[in-house]
Amino acid sequence: MSLKIGLLGFGFMGKTHAYAIDNLRYFFGDGYDDVKIVSVCTTRVETAEKASRIYGIPKYTTNEDDIIFDPDIDVIDICTPNIFHYESVKKALNAGKHVYCEKPLTVTYEQAKVLSDLADEKGVKCQMVFNNRFMPAVMKAKEVVDSGRLGNTVSFRFVYRHASCTDPNKKAGWKQNADVCGGGVLFDLGSHAIDLCRYLCGEIESVSGRSQIYYKTRAGMNGESWNTNADEAFYMTASLKNGGVGTIEANKLAIGTNDELGFDIFGEKGALSYSLMQPNYLRFYDGSRDNGYIGGDRGFTDIETVGRYPLPGGIFPSFKAPVGWLMGHVESYRSFISAVKEDKECCPSFRDGAAVQKIMECAYQSDKENGVFIKI
Repeated sequence: MSLKIGLLGFGFMGKTHAYAIDNLRYFFGDGYDDVKIVSVCTTRVETAEKASRIYGIPKYTTNEDDIIFDPDIDVIDICTPNIFHYESVKKALNAGKHVYCEKPLTVTYEQAKVLSDLADEKGVKCQMVFNNRFMPAVMKAKEVVDSGRLGNTVSFRFVYRHASCTDPNKKAGWKQNADVCGGGVLFDLGSHAIDLCRYLCGEIESVSGRSQIYYKTRAGMNGESWNTNADEAFYMTASLKNGGVGTIEANKLAIGTNDELGFDIFGEKGALSYSLMQPNYLRFYDGSRDNGYIGGDRGFTDIETVGRYPLPGGIFPSFKAPVGWLMGHVESYRSFISAVKEDKECCPSFRDGAAVQKIMECAYQSDKENGVFIKI
Protein backbone atom coordinates (compact mmCIF):
# COMPACT_ATOMS: atom_id res chain seq x y z
CA MET A 1 0.00 0.00 0.00
CA SER A 2 1.76 3.15 -1.20
CA LEU A 3 1.17 6.37 0.71
CA LYS A 4 1.64 9.83 -0.74
CA ILE A 5 2.20 12.63 1.78
CA GLY A 6 1.56 16.35 1.48
CA LEU A 7 3.65 18.47 3.86
CA LEU A 8 2.28 21.78 5.17
CA GLY A 9 5.17 23.90 6.45
CA PHE A 10 8.90 23.43 5.96
CA GLY A 11 10.57 25.14 8.89
CA PHE A 12 12.59 23.23 11.47
CA MET A 13 9.85 20.69 12.20
CA GLY A 14 8.90 20.30 8.54
CA LYS A 15 12.48 19.39 7.76
CA THR A 16 12.48 17.00 10.74
CA HIS A 17 9.36 15.23 9.48
CA ALA A 18 10.82 15.02 5.98
CA TYR A 19 13.93 13.39 7.44
CA ALA A 20 11.81 10.84 9.30
CA ILE A 21 9.77 9.98 6.21
CA ASP A 22 12.82 9.64 3.95
CA ASN A 23 14.56 7.36 6.46
CA LEU A 24 11.69 4.97 7.13
CA ARG A 25 12.93 2.62 4.41
CA TYR A 26 16.46 2.59 5.85
CA PHE A 27 15.36 1.75 9.37
CA PHE A 28 12.45 -0.58 8.63
CA GLY A 29 12.96 -1.93 5.10
CA ASP A 30 10.09 -3.53 3.16
CA GLY A 31 6.70 -1.89 3.55
CA TYR A 32 8.07 1.63 3.94
CA ASP A 33 9.85 2.12 0.62
CA ASP A 34 6.59 3.32 -0.95
CA VAL A 35 5.93 6.15 1.54
CA LYS A 36 6.84 9.43 -0.18
CA ILE A 37 6.43 13.19 0.21
CA VAL A 38 4.95 14.32 -3.10
CA SER A 39 4.14 17.96 -2.37
CA VAL A 40 5.18 20.73 0.04
CA CYS A 41 3.46 24.00 0.95
CA THR A 42 4.99 27.10 2.55
CA THR A 43 3.83 30.72 2.73
CA ARG A 44 6.64 31.97 0.47
CA VAL A 45 7.16 30.58 -3.02
CA GLU A 46 10.96 30.79 -2.77
CA THR A 47 10.93 28.65 0.40
CA ALA A 48 8.63 26.07 -1.18
CA GLU A 49 10.72 25.96 -4.37
CA LYS A 50 13.92 25.53 -2.36
CA ALA A 51 12.44 22.67 -0.32
CA SER A 52 11.27 20.99 -3.51
CA ARG A 53 14.63 21.39 -5.25
CA ILE A 54 16.97 20.43 -2.40
CA TYR A 55 14.94 17.57 -0.96
CA GLY A 56 13.55 16.10 -4.17
CA ILE A 57 9.88 16.81 -3.50
CA PRO A 58 8.07 16.69 -6.89
CA LYS A 59 5.57 19.52 -6.35
CA TYR A 60 5.42 22.72 -4.32
CA THR A 61 2.81 25.42 -3.67
CA THR A 62 1.91 28.36 -1.45
CA ASN A 63 -1.75 27.31 -1.27
CA GLU A 64 -2.46 24.47 1.17
CA ASP A 65 -5.70 23.65 -0.65
CA ASP A 66 -3.62 22.44 -3.61
CA ILE A 67 -2.34 19.70 -1.31
CA ILE A 68 -5.34 19.06 0.93
CA PHE A 69 -7.75 18.55 -1.97
CA ASP A 70 -5.36 16.68 -4.25
CA PRO A 71 -7.05 13.28 -4.80
CA ASP A 72 -3.67 11.57 -5.21
CA ILE A 73 -2.48 12.57 -1.71
CA ASP A 74 -3.32 10.22 1.16
CA VAL A 75 -1.75 11.89 4.21
CA ILE A 76 -1.57 15.54 5.32
CA ASP A 77 1.39 16.32 7.57
CA ILE A 78 0.86 19.53 9.61
CA CYS A 79 4.02 21.49 10.58
CA THR A 80 2.60 25.01 10.58
CA PRO A 81 2.29 27.47 13.51
CA ASN A 82 -0.32 26.50 16.10
CA ILE A 83 -3.02 29.01 15.18
CA PHE A 84 -3.34 27.49 11.70
CA HIS A 85 -3.79 23.87 12.80
CA TYR A 86 -7.54 23.93 13.35
CA GLU A 87 -8.64 25.06 9.91
CA SER A 88 -6.04 23.00 8.05
CA VAL A 89 -6.79 19.79 9.95
CA LYS A 90 -10.54 20.31 9.64
CA LYS A 91 -10.28 20.68 5.86
CA ALA A 92 -8.03 17.62 5.65
CA LEU A 93 -10.44 15.48 7.68
CA ASN A 94 -13.42 16.58 5.61
CA ALA A 95 -11.40 15.68 2.51
CA GLY A 96 -10.96 12.16 3.90
CA LYS A 97 -7.21 12.45 4.50
CA HIS A 98 -5.17 10.81 7.23
CA VAL A 99 -3.45 13.46 9.39
CA TYR A 100 -0.14 13.63 11.24
CA CYS A 101 -0.13 16.82 13.33
CA GLU A 102 2.48 18.65 15.36
CA LYS A 103 1.60 19.58 18.93
CA PRO A 104 -0.44 21.24 20.24
CA LEU A 105 -3.40 20.03 18.23
CA THR A 106 -5.10 23.44 18.42
CA VAL A 107 -5.06 26.56 20.59
CA THR A 108 -8.29 25.75 22.51
CA TYR A 109 -9.84 22.61 23.93
CA GLU A 110 -13.10 23.36 22.12
CA GLN A 111 -11.30 23.27 18.77
CA ALA A 112 -9.38 20.13 19.72
CA LYS A 113 -12.56 18.30 20.68
CA VAL A 114 -14.19 19.25 17.37
CA LEU A 115 -11.24 17.75 15.48
CA SER A 116 -11.02 14.59 17.57
CA ASP A 117 -14.76 13.99 17.14
CA LEU A 118 -14.52 14.68 13.40
CA ALA A 119 -11.58 12.28 13.06
CA ASP A 120 -13.69 9.53 14.66
CA GLU A 121 -16.62 10.39 12.42
CA LYS A 122 -14.55 10.27 9.22
CA GLY A 123 -12.81 7.03 10.18
CA VAL A 124 -9.36 8.25 9.12
CA LYS A 125 -6.07 7.81 10.97
CA CYS A 126 -4.83 10.81 12.94
CA GLN A 127 -1.78 11.00 15.16
CA MET A 128 -0.21 13.65 17.36
CA VAL A 129 3.53 14.25 17.25
CA PHE A 130 4.32 13.46 20.86
CA ASN A 131 7.58 12.01 19.65
CA ASN A 132 9.17 11.63 23.09
CA ARG A 133 6.93 8.60 23.71
CA PHE A 134 9.07 6.82 21.15
CA MET A 135 12.46 7.18 22.82
CA PRO A 136 13.65 3.68 23.82
CA ALA A 137 14.01 4.58 27.50
CA VAL A 138 10.47 6.00 27.60
CA MET A 139 9.13 2.89 25.89
CA LYS A 140 10.95 0.82 28.53
CA ALA A 141 9.48 3.02 31.28
CA LYS A 142 6.00 2.33 29.91
CA GLU A 143 6.75 -1.39 29.94
CA VAL A 144 7.86 -1.21 33.59
CA VAL A 145 4.80 0.81 34.58
CA ASP A 146 2.40 -1.54 32.79
CA SER A 147 4.04 -4.56 34.43
CA GLY A 148 2.97 -3.27 37.85
CA ARG A 149 6.52 -3.17 39.21
CA LEU A 150 6.12 0.46 40.32
CA GLY A 151 2.69 0.02 41.84
CA ASN A 152 0.41 3.02 42.12
CA THR A 153 2.07 6.39 41.45
CA VAL A 154 2.57 8.32 44.69
CA SER A 155 4.46 11.38 43.43
CA PHE A 156 6.18 12.59 40.27
CA ARG A 157 8.15 15.36 38.61
CA PHE A 158 8.11 16.10 34.87
CA VAL A 159 10.25 18.94 33.56
CA TYR A 160 11.18 20.32 30.15
CA ARG A 161 13.75 23.12 30.16
CA HIS A 162 15.40 25.23 27.46
CA ALA A 163 17.53 28.36 27.60
CA SER A 164 15.94 29.96 24.54
CA CYS A 165 14.35 32.92 26.40
CA THR A 166 17.35 33.85 28.56
CA ASP A 167 18.65 36.55 26.18
CA PRO A 168 16.18 39.47 25.92
CA ASN A 169 18.20 40.94 23.04
CA LYS A 170 17.67 37.87 20.85
CA LYS A 171 14.78 38.21 18.40
CA ALA A 172 11.67 36.39 19.55
CA GLY A 173 10.50 33.48 17.42
CA TRP A 174 6.88 32.73 16.58
CA LYS A 175 6.68 30.22 19.46
CA GLN A 176 7.26 33.15 21.85
CA ASN A 177 4.44 35.21 20.33
CA ALA A 178 0.99 34.32 21.66
CA ASP A 179 -0.62 35.90 18.59
CA VAL A 180 0.93 33.13 16.47
CA CYS A 181 1.52 30.34 18.98
CA GLY A 182 -1.77 30.76 20.83
CA GLY A 183 0.09 30.33 24.11
CA GLY A 184 3.65 30.24 25.35
CA VAL A 185 6.08 27.67 26.69
CA LEU A 186 3.19 25.66 28.15
CA PHE A 187 2.00 24.93 24.61
CA ASP A 188 5.49 24.36 23.22
CA LEU A 189 7.37 22.34 25.87
CA GLY A 190 4.61 21.79 28.40
CA SER A 191 2.45 19.78 25.99
CA HIS A 192 5.24 17.17 25.77
CA ALA A 193 5.69 16.99 29.55
CA ILE A 194 1.93 16.72 30.16
CA ASP A 195 1.59 13.98 27.55
CA LEU A 196 4.37 11.93 29.16
CA CYS A 197 2.79 12.40 32.59
CA ARG A 198 -0.55 11.06 31.33
CA TYR A 199 1.18 8.26 29.41
CA LEU A 200 3.23 7.00 32.35
CA CYS A 201 1.30 8.03 35.47
CA GLY A 202 -2.36 8.03 34.44
CA GLU A 203 -5.08 10.62 33.99
CA ILE A 204 -4.76 14.02 35.64
CA GLU A 205 -7.73 15.05 37.79
CA SER A 206 -6.89 18.65 38.71
CA VAL A 207 -4.15 21.23 38.20
CA SER A 208 -2.86 24.42 39.75
CA GLY A 209 -0.80 26.63 37.44
CA ARG A 210 1.50 29.61 37.61
CA SER A 211 2.98 31.38 34.60
CA GLN A 212 6.14 33.49 34.49
CA ILE A 213 7.24 36.26 32.17
CA TYR A 214 10.61 37.41 33.50
CA TYR A 215 11.66 39.62 30.59
CA LYS A 216 8.64 41.92 30.25
CA THR A 217 10.25 43.67 27.30
CA ARG A 218 12.50 41.99 24.74
CA ALA A 219 13.46 42.12 21.08
CA GLY A 220 10.44 41.18 18.99
CA MET A 221 10.28 39.15 15.79
CA ASN A 222 11.34 42.23 13.82
CA GLY A 223 14.15 43.08 16.25
CA GLU A 224 12.38 46.11 17.71
CA SER A 225 11.45 46.46 21.37
CA TRP A 226 8.35 44.36 22.14
CA ASN A 227 6.19 43.63 25.18
CA THR A 228 6.38 39.90 25.84
CA ASN A 229 2.90 38.38 25.51
CA ALA A 230 3.53 34.66 26.07
CA ASP A 231 4.64 32.75 29.15
CA GLU A 232 8.40 32.09 29.24
CA ALA A 233 8.01 29.52 32.02
CA PHE A 234 5.05 27.66 33.49
CA TYR A 235 4.80 25.68 36.72
CA MET A 236 2.02 23.23 37.56
CA THR A 237 1.00 21.10 40.51
CA ALA A 238 -1.12 18.20 39.33
CA SER A 239 -3.27 15.62 41.09
CA LEU A 240 -3.89 12.25 39.47
CA LYS A 241 -7.16 10.34 39.51
CA ASN A 242 -5.32 7.52 41.27
CA GLY A 243 -4.32 9.81 44.15
CA GLY A 244 -0.78 10.71 43.13
CA VAL A 245 0.44 14.31 43.27
CA GLY A 246 3.37 15.94 41.51
CA THR A 247 4.73 18.82 39.48
CA ILE A 248 5.08 19.64 35.79
CA GLU A 249 7.42 22.42 34.68
CA ALA A 250 7.95 23.98 31.24
CA ASN A 251 10.76 26.52 31.27
CA LYS A 252 12.68 28.51 28.64
CA LEU A 253 14.37 30.71 31.26
CA ALA A 254 16.71 27.97 32.49
CA ILE A 255 20.17 29.27 31.61
CA GLY A 256 22.71 26.52 30.96
CA THR A 257 20.16 24.01 29.67
CA ASN A 258 19.79 22.60 26.17
CA ASP A 259 16.91 20.22 25.45
CA GLU A 260 16.41 18.94 28.97
CA LEU A 261 13.30 16.83 29.25
CA GLY A 262 13.23 14.58 32.29
CA PHE A 263 11.00 12.82 34.78
CA ASP A 264 11.04 11.13 38.18
CA ILE A 265 8.19 8.81 39.11
CA PHE A 266 7.87 7.40 42.64
CA GLY A 267 5.46 4.52 43.07
CA GLU A 268 4.42 2.32 45.97
CA LYS A 269 6.91 -0.39 45.00
CA GLY A 270 9.57 1.30 42.89
CA ALA A 271 10.77 4.41 41.07
CA LEU A 272 11.87 5.54 37.62
CA SER A 273 14.14 8.40 36.55
CA TYR A 274 15.02 9.64 33.04
CA SER A 275 16.77 12.53 31.31
CA LEU A 276 16.73 13.26 27.57
CA MET A 277 20.32 14.48 27.95
CA GLN A 278 21.26 10.92 29.00
CA PRO A 279 18.87 9.16 26.61
CA ASN A 280 20.50 5.75 26.52
CA TYR A 281 19.56 4.79 30.08
CA LEU A 282 16.46 4.47 32.23
CA ARG A 283 17.07 4.43 35.97
CA PHE A 284 14.91 1.94 37.89
CA TYR A 285 14.65 1.38 41.63
CA ASP A 286 13.05 -1.93 42.61
CA GLY A 287 11.69 -1.61 46.13
CA SER A 288 10.96 -5.35 46.29
CA ARG A 289 14.64 -6.29 46.35
CA ASP A 290 16.36 -7.28 49.60
CA ASN A 291 17.37 -4.54 51.98
CA GLY A 292 19.80 -4.62 54.90
CA TYR A 293 22.05 -2.63 57.21
CA ILE A 294 24.62 -2.17 54.47
CA GLY A 295 22.14 -1.84 51.65
CA GLY A 296 21.28 -5.36 50.52
CA ASP A 297 20.50 -5.45 46.79
CA ARG A 298 18.49 -2.25 46.66
CA GLY A 299 19.52 0.76 44.62
CA PHE A 300 18.89 2.49 41.32
CA THR A 301 19.84 0.35 38.32
CA ASP A 302 20.78 1.97 35.00
CA ILE A 303 18.90 -0.03 32.37
CA GLU A 304 20.69 0.31 29.03
CA THR A 305 18.11 1.08 26.39
CA VAL A 306 20.31 2.75 23.72
CA GLY A 307 18.89 1.83 20.27
CA ARG A 308 16.86 -1.16 21.42
CA TYR A 309 13.63 -0.58 19.54
CA PRO A 310 11.23 -3.50 19.02
CA LEU A 311 11.67 -5.26 15.69
CA PRO A 312 11.57 -4.33 12.85
CA GLY A 313 13.46 -1.35 14.27
CA GLY A 314 16.87 -1.41 15.89
CA ILE A 315 18.67 -3.31 13.13
CA PHE A 316 20.01 -0.20 11.46
CA PRO A 317 22.37 1.27 12.55
CA SER A 318 22.51 -1.32 15.42
CA PHE A 319 21.06 -2.11 18.82
CA LYS A 320 24.28 -0.77 20.36
CA ALA A 321 24.19 2.63 18.66
CA PRO A 322 23.42 5.49 21.09
CA VAL A 323 19.97 6.87 20.50
CA GLY A 324 19.55 10.21 18.75
CA TRP A 325 16.73 12.70 19.06
CA LEU A 326 15.71 12.21 15.44
CA MET A 327 15.02 8.53 15.99
CA GLY A 328 12.05 9.43 18.14
CA HIS A 329 10.55 11.16 15.11
CA VAL A 330 11.35 8.26 12.80
CA GLU A 331 9.72 5.76 15.16
CA SER A 332 6.74 8.07 15.68
CA TYR A 333 6.19 8.27 11.92
CA ARG A 334 6.57 4.50 11.58
CA SER A 335 3.86 4.05 14.20
CA PHE A 336 1.53 6.35 12.27
CA ILE A 337 2.18 4.73 8.88
CA SER A 338 1.68 1.29 10.43
CA ALA A 339 -1.71 2.40 11.79
CA VAL A 340 -2.75 3.65 8.37
CA LYS A 341 -1.61 0.54 6.52
CA GLU A 342 -2.83 -2.00 9.05
CA ASP A 343 -6.02 -0.19 10.08
CA LYS A 344 -4.94 0.12 13.71
CA GLU A 345 -5.63 2.78 16.32
CA CYS A 346 -3.21 5.72 16.25
CA CYS A 347 -1.38 6.31 19.50
CA PRO A 348 -1.03 9.06 20.54
CA SER A 349 -4.35 10.04 18.99
CA PHE A 350 -6.23 13.28 18.57
CA ARG A 351 -8.04 12.25 21.74
CA ASP A 352 -4.70 12.49 23.49
CA GLY A 353 -4.12 15.86 21.85
CA ALA A 354 -7.49 17.11 23.08
CA ALA A 355 -6.83 15.80 26.60
CA VAL A 356 -3.52 17.66 26.77
CA GLN A 357 -5.21 20.79 25.40
CA LYS A 358 -7.84 20.67 28.14
CA ILE A 359 -5.19 20.32 30.86
CA MET A 360 -3.27 23.31 29.51
CA GLU A 361 -6.44 25.36 29.33
CA CYS A 362 -7.24 24.53 32.96
CA ALA A 363 -3.68 25.43 33.95
CA TYR A 364 -4.02 28.83 32.29
CA GLN A 365 -7.36 29.33 34.03
CA SER A 366 -5.74 28.48 37.37
CA ASP A 367 -2.99 30.99 36.69
CA LYS A 368 -5.59 33.72 36.13
CA GLU A 369 -7.28 32.74 39.41
CA ASN A 370 -4.09 32.96 41.50
CA GLY A 371 -3.25 29.28 41.42
CA VAL A 372 -6.49 27.71 42.61
CA PHE A 373 -6.93 24.05 41.67
CA ILE A 374 -9.08 23.54 38.60
CA LYS A 375 -10.77 20.20 38.04
CA ILE A 376 -10.10 18.75 34.58
